[in-house]
Amino acid sequence: MNSKKIGFLLALPPSHTSAETVHGLAHTALDAGHEVYLYLIDEGVKNIHSDRYRGLAQEGAKIFACAYGCQQHHVPTETIDAKMSLCG
Repeated sequence: MNSKKIGFLLALPPSHTSAETVHGLAHTALDAGHEVYLYLIDEGVKNIHSDRYRGLAQEGAKIFACAYGCQQHHVPTETIDAKMSLCG
C-alpha cells in the first residue's frame, strides 16, 4: 500500500467529541502507515497538553499549534511536548 499524507485541522477543545474523533482518525491513519499532520487552531490549541495528543506526537504525527491561539486561550507553551511545534 502507498503511504499517504493526511492532514487534520482541529479548532475545538478537548471536551468536544470532535477532538476524540480526530484523535481516533489520526491514530488509525498512523497505524496504517500514513503520514499525519495535525494543525491545532483557536480552541483546538487546548489539546496540546492532553495525553492523547501527546501520544499521537510520540507515535509520529506532526502536530502544529497556533502560538497566537495559545496566547488568546491562555494555554502555556513552555511545557509542550518537544515533538510538537508552535506556528503562527
